Amino acid sequence: MSEHAIEFLQEWIDEKCQCPATPVRIEEHAETLARECAAKAAEVGIALEDIQEEVGDIQDLIASRLEDAVEAVNDEREDPPGTKRSA
Repeated sequence: MSEHAIEFLQEWIDEKCQCPATPVRIEEHAETLARECAAKAAEVGIALEDIQEEVGDIQDLIASRLEDAVEAVNDEREDPPGTKRSA
């Protein structure tokens, strides 16, 4: 994958793969975001095949990143910064 494609994907995922403000089905949200990513990539001249050659199924990658974002928010809610859990 070209350097341009790598930068595009990293920036796009950092911007779009945040914890949703309202509860959503991760797989459905990932499918929607995967379509958006493919469309945006095409707009800037990057073939989806080039991205998927490097990272595999883009929808799976997006779903994984969304799950990570949700988990991070849930962890922060359970253990806010500045607090310590007792063992």
